[in-house]
Amino acid sequence: MSLVLLSLAALCRIVLPKEPTIQCGSEAGPSPEWMVQHPLTPGDLRELRVELAKTNATTEDYSVLMNISWVLRADASIRLLKATKICVTGKSNFQWYSCVRCNYTEAFQWQTRSSGGKWTFSYVGFPVALSTLYFIGAHNIPNANMNEDGPSLSVNFTSPGCLHHIMKYKKKCLEAGSLWDPNITACKKNEKMVEVNFTTSPLGNRYMVLIQQDTLIGFSNVPENKLTRTSVVILVTGESEGAVVQLIPYFHSCGNDCIRRKGTVVLCPQTDVPFPPDKNRSMLGGWLVLSLLVVLWMLAVGIYLMWRRERIKKASFPATMLLPLIKVLVVYPPEVCFHHTVCYFTEFLQNHCRSEVILEQWQKKKIAEMGPVQWLTTQKKAADKVIFLLSNDVSTACDSTCSQSKGSPWEKSQDLFPLAFNLFCSDLSSQTHLHKYIVVYFRGADPKDDYSALHICPKYHLMKEASALCTELLHVTQDKSAGKRSRASHNSYSPLYSTKEKEDSKPSYPTIPGESSL
Repeated sequence: MSLVLLSLAALCRIVLPKEPTIQCGSEAGPSPEWMVQHPLTPGDLRELRVELAKTNATTEDYSVLMNISWVLRADASIRLLKATKICVTGKSNFQWYSCVRCNYTEAFQWQTRSSGGKWTFSYVGFPVALSTLYFIGAHNIPNANMNEDGPSLSVNFTSPGCLHHIMKYKKKCLEAGSLWDPNITACKKNEKMVEVNFTTSPLGNRYMVLIQQDTLIGFSNVPENKLTRTSVVILVTGESEGAVVQLIPYFHSCGNDCIRRKGTVVLCPQTDVPFPPDKNRSMLGGWLVLSLLVVLWMLAVGIYLMWRRERIKKASFPATMLLPLIKVLVVYPPEVCFHHTVCYFTEFLQNHCRSEVILEQWQKKKIAEMGPVQWLTTQKKAADKVIFLLSNDVSTACDSTCSQSKGSPWEKSQDLFPLAFNLFCSDLSSQTHLHKYIVVYFRGADPKDDYSALHICPKYHLMKEASALCTELLHVTQDKSAGKRSRASHNSYSPLYSTKEKEDSKPSYPTIPGESSL
């Protein structure tokens, strides 16, 4: 197996020719091939590039050279190519010219490399000066015959100055302060003064600081011959915020042509108030501790008062049910005064017993459409309670105001009391819906003999038993609410009563004309 591999390797060496390399050296004047007539000559270069390259020498011997690379054109004329000549002309304070000839060690057998890439070569040489314009030209050899256009390729290259990351290490740049970092800070103290701080360099002994907007608004000379952090306050003649600060050093090697550095003016930060002396500081600390104790005491008192208020609130206003309105059908005989008795009683039910009151006087149109019996039957089914409102005698006020004169409400109303009583008797016979009926009366009135069956119903004397009446009505709302709770009302009087009322906290109710208030 080893013999086979060695044989293959030897065969490859035989089959694959060596790739050409270059050997470069200086050549002044025209090339010898220029003096010979050639039937065929190679074409020109495809590409020519120039870059900077630094040597690996010490800082003292540091130098920067040109790295010139070129790419050959991939055509059949490459077989005639023997060498490439590169000439460089530099133009600065004086003109400089030099040429290098790079011979190819092998003849080209292929238009491209065996790997498929184009033939590319490079040469590192030609020292580079600061900020200099170079003209680089290159042509292939054999070159064109006399009186023929010689193919060539050229580029221009301008070397950078001392601030370039490679050029700044040149000796001349180091002496001009290329590695010096003044760390300029400048701030506006007020409308007329700017404070500038920077780090000096041991290379020089004086500096000039300029402050410029569109024009020069301030300057100052700063003498300093050692490495230190220095500060200078400069008077300005205009708005200085955002102005440019230019620091000009005067070093021994570069004189007035040294590298200038720049900064920007910003607002000065606010200086902190100095700490008081120890005696005042201790006194201030004592006041701070005392103030903190007072604040904590006030906070504790506030929390206690809030807790006590909530406790009193819970004791005074027990949690109650947020109850729905109850529907109450009120029927009354003709002798009860509608204006002074029925209306005031209706207002009492609405304002204090959470009731939605149904009166025939308010639904005359429906009564006319449905008929009194049908209307009364429908309202009795829809109502939660049916109240028979009774009164044995009529007050003088009712006699004079509510007399049965033509056009009065009483004269126009229908007496539905007998119909309501008949419905009650029907429910009494069937023992259904009896829980709906309540009798409310005034001045010790009792049901007449014709309506003696009403004795079976719960009876309430107004206004003496007003609280008990509301409690009875609210029992209905508690059954309808299905146990849903909400927060209690905080009005001066809440119609939501608990089932047990304290005798010393009875609510006050409006007085119905002709009745005594409690």
